[in-house]
Amino acid sequence: MGTKRRRGGDGGMEENTMAILDTSCFSKSAEHLADDRLSFLEAVRSGSLVTDNASAPTNKMYKATFQILKDEKSLDLIMSSYQLLLELDKRFPRVYMSETEKSESSSPSSNLHHELVVVEEAWSPFSFGVDVISSEKQNHGKINESVDVTEFNLLIEDLSKVPDEANTSEPFRNMLLFQYLVNVLEGDFRPRNLAFLESADWIALKESLLNTILVSRKITYKGLVKDCLSSMCVLSQFSTDCSLDMKPAENGSAELAEKWRHTALALALPEVVKCTHAAVQKLLLMIIELDSSKATADLDGLTTRADGTRTPATEIILDELTYDKNILFPFFQALDKPKLKLDMIVEYLKKYMPKTSVRTRRSNGSTNDSTFGGILNSFSNGNSAKGIMKKISSEVAQLLLAQAFQAYIALPCEHSTESKEENSLQNICNDMISAFTCLKKADKHTGILPFAKEALVTAAFLLSRNS
Repeated sequence: MGTKRRRGGDGGMEENTMAILDTSCFSKSAEHLADDRLSFLEAVRSGSLVTDNASAPTNKMYKATFQILKDEKSLDLIMSSYQLLLELDKRFPRVYMSETEKSESSSPSSNLHHELVVVEEAWSPFSFGVDVISSEKQNHGKINESVDVTEFNLLIEDLSKVPDEANTSEPFRNMLLFQYLVNVLEGDFRPRNLAFLESADWIALKESLLNTILVSRKITYKGLVKDCLSSMCVLSQFSTDCSLDMKPAENGSAELAEKWRHTALALALPEVVKCTHAAVQKLLLMIIELDSSKATADLDGLTTRADGTRTPATEIILDELTYDKNILFPFFQALDKPKLKLDMIVEYLKKYMPKTSVRTRRSNGSTNDSTFGGILNSFSNGNSAKGIMKKISSEVAQLLLAQAFQAYIALPCEHSTESKEENSLQNICNDMISAFTCLKKADKHTGILPFAKEALVTAAFLLSRNS
């Protein structure tokens, strides 16, 4: 692994700042306790973020800030602690890539190289050690200052329950907590993965927080991926209809503060749901990237038997989409990464493409079944389209082709210059129109669905513009 550096701390700052919380006592009202916590958060912000040469908070201060986010019910405290933690992580990263100069013998064009830096003993919201967890349970009855693998998995499961409990502060807090944890995972994973891609440093990537979670025996890896898929679809659907009546029941005795709390929840909910959905998608993308890097490490002989094997996340997702058609449309609607969406749809449809029984010498090595153009060619053939329709419905076929086309045109404008003529933008548009013509003939009862018509109109427009 790269160089490890120890983050320094300020004992005097810690003592003075923590004293704000220590003065809290059970005789104080909830309002005063909340004021103390807000004062503590402001003291941490002033001590670590205001000046340019400020030092990072100590682990005790980090833990106290995180515990406020994890356990509080006040919207002010939840938002304040969440924002503070994000700003602290941006200012004081735990893992990062630094640029160092190479020796004089190196060529001038490459006199700088990246080095992975891991801050030793930096605080983390995750706790994976068995001994640490057992000690905390013994001293506190439950884990308050960190999140273990099981809790993280349960947090993902709870995201699918957000629509049923959206008028309370608990799901609001859990969504922000999840967003922060994913932000921590990303900050730890990105530089480690970059170190692996640049210098084949598999050990650094293996020790990432994300990989530690995925290889844990306390959870089911496939279950975690499925939970992410389910929560992603639920949040995507819910984000389009967050204008719920969040006001308290008309009982004539609601306090002004309670009304304000519900109003604040209603105003903040749409954006929080949208960002949480993006965080779930980000987590899935990181898992997929980790799968890809691990596959590369396997091919290069960098892994050992102890690293184990696991089914790639994309295969788990495709299997779920195959057996549960109800989440097919929500998932691809929710997925806003064009390259990943296009690749997954092509892989999904490949399973239903007719297999050629005879391969000539000319066809060997030149088949385009694995491209979007190849998929469209199969649908553009009347007999082939009928064969596909026996395996999947017309609605599913139209959905996938329309979503794939949407993803295709959202990719960088390289279509017109591609070496493979069948994948040029003009040919893709022509094949889209031809494919839907065959689909309409194969299933005259269904016709062309509205979202598919939008894709066809776009294809016709692009053809007319380039003609």
